[in-house]
Amino acid sequence: MHAEMSKAETALLVGGPAAGARVRVTGRPGVLQVTRPCAVEEPADGVRVEALYIYRRDLGVAEEPLRYGYDAVSP
Repeated sequence: MHAEMSKAETALLVGGPAAGARVRVTGRPGVLQVTRPCAVEEPADGVRVEALYIYRRDLGVAEEPLRYGYDAVSP
């Protein structure tokens, strides 16, 4: 494995509900998943509900901070 692939790097989330958040990623994943818990009105045996948001890596950015843009049409 290449050294750069295992090194943690800073990434910036652009747009969507996590806009401006900075995270550490390893291996430059193509997609990041952000979730936000949703309130469940009637608990159903430990079931959780979460809103899902997808961020895709901007392949044009090669240096830190990497950029991940919100994908409004996913999943």
